[in-house]
Parts: sequence; C-alpha cells; structure tokens
Amino acid sequence: MSEALQRALAEALAELVTTIDTCDDEVLDPDTAVKWLESTGYVLGNLSAADRRTLDRLFRETALRQEPGSWRDALLTTSEGFGLTEDVHTAQCEAVEDLGRRFAETVRDADFATPVPTCPGWTLADLTRHVGTVHRWAGHVVRTRSDGRVRAADLPLELPEDPAAYPDWLAASAASCLTALRNADPDDGLWSPGGDPHVRYYPRHLLAELVVHLADAELALGRAASPIDPGHAADGIDHFLTNAAYVPHVAEPVARLGRDGAVLRLEAADTGAVWCVTLGGGGFAWQRAGEGSGFGWLPAPDPAPTATVRGDVADLLLFVHGRYETQNPRLAVTGDHGFLDEWRAATAL
Repeated sequence: MSEALQRALAEALAELVTTIDTCDDEVLDPDTAVKWLESTGYVLGNLSAADRRTLDRLFRETALRQEPGSWRDALLTTSEGFGLTEDVHTAQCEAVEDLGRRFAETVRDADFATPVPTCPGWTLADLTRHVGTVHRWAGHVVRTRSDGRVRAADLPLELPEDPAAYPDWLAASAASCLTALRNADPDDGLWSPGGDPHVRYYPRHLLAELVVHLADAELALGRAASPIDPGHAADGIDHFLTNAAYVPHVAEPVARLGRDGAVLRLEAADTGAVWCVTLGGGGFAWQRAGEGSGFGWLPAPDPAPTATVRGDVADLLLFVHGRYETQNPRLAVTGDHGFLDEWRAATAL
C-alpha cells in the first residue's frame, strides 16, 4: 500500500470517527454511534505494535494539517480513543514483574508441602516450580527466537534441590525472562504454542499464568485471593478463549461434546463486558462485547444462551480456569447446568 493511500485512508477514518464522536444525539443515536466505534476499535486493536504506531502517526498528521480549533483538538484524540498510544508490551512486562514478585513473596517462608486445592495433586512446591519453569521456557524462546516447538522439559532449569530456595530461583528466572522480553521487538516472529507466533504472545501468556497462579497460592495458604485488575482478568479470558483451539487436551474434548449451537454467555457485572462462546463445527467461536467505556469491542451478539454465568470479571476468569465451581456464591448461574459441567470438564487445563 502506498504512503499516499495510507494517508488518505487514515484521514478518512479519523474524520469519520470524529464526526460520529461529536455528533449531536438528535442527529445520531448514541447507542448506534457506540456500536460503530466499538466495531472499529476491535479491528484496530488486532493490529501489530508497528502498525499501531504507524496509524497513530497518520492520525496525528491528519489533525495537525487542520487549523487550530475544536475540530483539530477532537481529531487529536482519535488515537487515544482507540488505545493506539498505549505501549501494551511495556505495560504487560511491568505487570508480569509485579505479579512475579508478589508470587515469590507469597510463597516465601511457606510450607512447600502445602496442598493446592485449586490444582489437584499439586503442592506449593509444584506450583512454584511450574511458575518458574514457565518463565525459563518463555525467556529461552524469546531470547533464541526459536522457530520450532520448545518443550520446557528439554531446557536446563537449574532447579534447586531444596524447595525453600524456590522463591529466589523463581525471582532469578523472572528477571532473566523479563530482560529478554524488554530487549525484544513485540512484533518479532517466533514459535508459540498458541495462535500468535510473535514475541508479544509471551508477556501476555505469562501475565495470564501469574494472575491465576497467584490466586492459587493465596487460596492454598488459606487467604482470600487478592483483587485482580479487571483489565488483566478480561485479557486473561480473551487469552484463554483465543488459544484453547491450539491446546489438544482442550480442543479435542470440546470437539467431542456434540453440543453444536450451544452458547455459553459470560457477563461481567462490574465492567459490563460480555463473552459469548458458540459451539459448532468441531470447536467454538467467541465474541467479546461492550466494556462500558472507550472503544474496542464487537457489538454484543444476540444468540439465546444455553447457560449464563454472571459475576465480576475476576471471578469469571477464575471460573473459566476451573478455580470456581458453578455453585460458587460469587457467581450467578442460569440455564443448562449440565452443559456448563460438560464445558468445564472439556476445558480443564
């Protein structure tokens, strides 16, 4: 695509979006405006980091070609409205660093023989070893830019003999991994076990792992799970649904359910986000709808749900990952409980 065509398309989109965003309610129905903007935001949200930077530049250039005034000021907010100015990679790395530190401090001085009820058969030693191993594995893949499958079991983990030394080992593993991630271009191609073969897959994956496994550790120690950032929880659900099709021990049981047309609806009571998962064709498709503010998601789908699970977005994350049962008082469940039980069994990690 030529630079001239890029500029023309960016200018047309910026002006259209700004017209919609500043239109009087009497001229354009606000719900329709939000639906249009959310649909556009969803598409732009799937751009690579490099393309997001390019589009941000083109939007700004469009605005700055205008005379100073309210119209130019409105155009200058286009990138921010679509989240194009956010450095997602850096923010995810910072969140991984914070959660990794919190996990290590949570298990430090704990009895590593403590069972982890949310991971049947595991102790705190097993859980800590798993979290550190995932960091070692991710750091190796990113550092080497591997273009083929990498098994954690094939890597030198340098695991201490004494589980009491696991927190320090985990901290060192996390530091090495984060150095590799921060030194990498998120758009660099490499192997991943999911649907996004780029560096950017790995901080997102680590973040999803840490959010859930920190809750596992806290619950194992008899504490309430710490509050989970709603944005991290929502992205964790997205990550799970996006990559489930690439995990054979999830994709294959789902394909055998024989529930074509069944719809699972997840409703976040605190943020207004809605996920609709529709089974069929040997797998499933999903959509995420309105977040309550900003742009970024598809219009809410309309299929009648087979079962609905409603709760705060953090609770939905823990439900999707099998940490909460359908009977958990933090969740409101309606519809076919048998279907929910089948889904939970098929998607158990």
